[in-house]
Amino acid sequence: MKRLLDVLQANFPLEKKSVGEFAKIKVSGMNFTIEQYYAKGFGNVSMMRAKGFFGLMNMDTLILNPTECDAPLFSYDRVLAMGNDTLMLELFNTALQENDLASLSQVKKHYENLPEHDMGTHWYSHIKYSESAAKKGKKKLSGAFDEMALEYFKAYIEIAKQSPSCNCVAKKEKASEYVEGLLSNGGPSTDVFKKHYGEEKTAYLFRQILFGTK
Repeated sequence: MKRLLDVLQANFPLEKKSVGEFAKIKVSGMNFTIEQYYAKGFGNVSMMRAKGFFGLMNMDTLILNPTECDAPLFSYDRVLAMGNDTLMLELFNTALQENDLASLSQVKKHYENLPEHDMGTHWYSHIKYSESAAKKGKKKLSGAFDEMALEYFKAYIEIAKQSPSCNCVAKKEKASEYVEGLLSNGGPSTDVFKKHYGEEKTAYLFRQILFGTK
């Protein structure tokens, strides 16, 4: 996570924002740490780390929602549990115009020998780019997963740097389609927060902090 943030900081200077009571929370036996940043010339960035079950599970999430440049929404998820490492690199079509994602396809192909993780079909599948990638394997593959994540992330940041600046309001509205879909359709992490906080407070966390659409 630090390596990814360092790449981001080098290209889009980060300004940390206050997340109030959400900075450190305990939900369903997991201890969460949440941070939010404004990335100059880019938009909203959030980081969520979770640990639980006596250290047997660790989860990292990094969400980049570009509202000042016309790039896709990006999320990095990493789950270490029961000796397994799962890496998810997902891109969602929140851009106002199409992006050239060929460089991400090249990274994906370069690491095609790593074991795939089938994420199945979901309500958002129609807006998730095929250039997204997911891998799962034993912890001995963590080093290779790290390298893939870093290379993929660097390629994404280059795409963002080359993307034209855009209307912030229009871009947030486009991203809201995905965020509101998460809130209405639910999902593993969404449901955990809803059960703990209820609909309204979870919506605030997602809209104001994790995705910055409001």
